[in-house]
Amino acid sequence: MKQSGMYFADILASLIHDMKNSLWLVISTLESITAEALPRTEQEKVFTLQQEAKRLNTNLIELLTLYKIENERVSPNIEELNLAEFLHELMMENRAAAHSQRVNLRAECDHSLNGYFDEGLVRGVVNSLIGNGLRYTREHLLISATEEEGYLVIRVEDDGEGFPPEMLAAQDVCDNHALFAGGRTQLGIYFAGMVAKMHRNRAQQGYIRLTNRHTLSGGCFALFLP
Repeated sequence: MKQSGMYFADILASLIHDMKNSLWLVISTLESITAEALPRTEQEKVFTLQQEAKRLNTNLIELLTLYKIENERVSPNIEELNLAEFLHELMMENRAAAHSQRVNLRAECDHSLNGYFDEGLVRGVVNSLIGNGLRYTREHLLISATEEEGYLVIRVEDDGEGFPPEMLAAQDVCDNHALFAGGRTQLGIYFAGMVAKMHRNRAQQGYIRLTNRHTLSGGCFALFLP
């Protein structure tokens, strides 16, 4: 039975990969449409479809990456990166989405701050957080990076209503597989937690924290990397 289960997991991973490629074609087509001269209302409709397609694509990427992590087919590629440049690239990737939703997206980081982490994995986490933040914020979205007590801390904050109590309680879901059975888990939280825990430095291990009202009035998702 175990071999059969693994075989099914491999087939599912292959299907997810194909779905992801098809969905990216949809996203690219929608981007070409938004580049054309369309009435404002029609542009907003196309952009809404584009954002939902990107959200689904992100979910598929997270699922595929989690499959690889749990089957030990991926390990973190740790390299030194400048955080100001890293956040600037993320800003550029999400600037059009923020502008269309009339959200002020900004970044705060010391230009001399460097960190050691897997760029692809962490970029996936932060892009997912930005996408979620754009859905729930009112006017502002802040991305920041600081060094705190031996950890690199990357935060995404909004000025929305904040995380509900049940979501704050679910931030340790990566250590509680039982929550999957009730369908209450949040894939993004689980993925971020797994990526954080893959980062180790001697006795230190990465982790995540969800809080409300850190700098802005809404939710704050923090990724701690040793």
